[in-house]
Amino acid sequence: MEDKKIRVAITHGDTNGIGYEMIFKAFAEPEMLELCTPIIYGSPKVAAYHRKALDLEANFSIINSAEEACNGRINLLPCFDDEVKIDMGTPTQESGEAALKALDKAMTDFRHDAYDVLVTAPICNSNVKGEGFKFKGTDSYVETCIGDGKKGLALYINNSMRIATVTNGVALKDVSNNISQEGIITKAKILFNALKRDFRISCPRIAVLALNPDAGGTEEENIIKPAIAKLAENGINAFGPYPAERFFGSTDYDAFDAILAMYHDQGAIPLHTLSPSDNISLLTGLPIVCTAPYCNDIFCTDRQQLTDENPLRQAIYLAIDTFRNRNEYDEPMGNPLRKLYHEKRDESEKVRFSIPKKHEQTAASEQ
Repeated sequence: MEDKKIRVAITHGDTNGIGYEMIFKAFAEPEMLELCTPIIYGSPKVAAYHRKALDLEANFSIINSAEEACNGRINLLPCFDDEVKIDMGTPTQESGEAALKALDKAMTDFRHDAYDVLVTAPICNSNVKGEGFKFKGTDSYVETCIGDGKKGLALYINNSMRIATVTNGVALKDVSNNISQEGIITKAKILFNALKRDFRISCPRIAVLALNPDAGGTEEENIIKPAIAKLAENGINAFGPYPAERFFGSTDYDAFDAILAMYHDQGAIPLHTLSPSDNISLLTGLPIVCTAPYCNDIFCTDRQQLTDENPLRQAIYLAIDTFRNRNEYDEPMGNPLRKLYHEKRDESEKVRFSIPKKHEQTAASEQ
């Protein structure tokens, strides 16, 4: 594969949030521009405001299209011309609309192969108001825009573990009713394929968590255990169900390549507790490589440059690694070996290969 700089699209996120601070600080290191070509989907005016307010030394070049992006510099692609009021640290409907416009422009450009991977800066779901639809989050929006019917899976990652969840955005009281064998199997299959394709793990091991503290409830017996058994029948190495407290408390997670939790907090709390920083997310199972910093607080009111940009940097690293891993994984599939005669069911080929046997039989009879 040709060794070239990967074009990384980065949406600016909520314009009252920490997106621009993370972007400017991440690319203050020259090594980042040597690694990739960034294309910031946002607003030059908003970017300049953040740069001045934070007293950051950051230069960017305004481009009219992603195709104009040049290596060795921060390329900023304007996604709207409207004036946006900046009120740092405070989510507003206006800042949410600005975030959605950048994301929408990035979705359009992906359909035209304008960039290789997408990294999204933090966004506040509650203040994003779409026209004619309810915004359920970046992952759901990306899946709807370019999924072509495929289902994505959010994978939360740090240096210690990779975690996915069976249910998303479901109230705790409704989790039990939203867990099914089919749902567990579907998510586990996407996770298993992601570990092989995105992370190049040849034989992944997945730990499935229990819903109940002792792993002895009706959900475990009637849903989770049968789902694990069916996964095993399909060649997927899934184990469990494990009680969450015992699993994370005894560091059993070290023995697995990924964890499938039943609901969000069951996986998110130990993720942030065991590694408070540098958590990132990967949306897998879709045609696009999409990553994001997984931050708890995206609105910083103390403008003293205290925001840690490393989660964004790690999200960029992960996007690039995933893109390369997928290409390496898919490349052999693009040139399959020529089928053998018995696969083609070509009788003439069968006759040709059987001739030596007839000669052997004749020679044996003459002796």
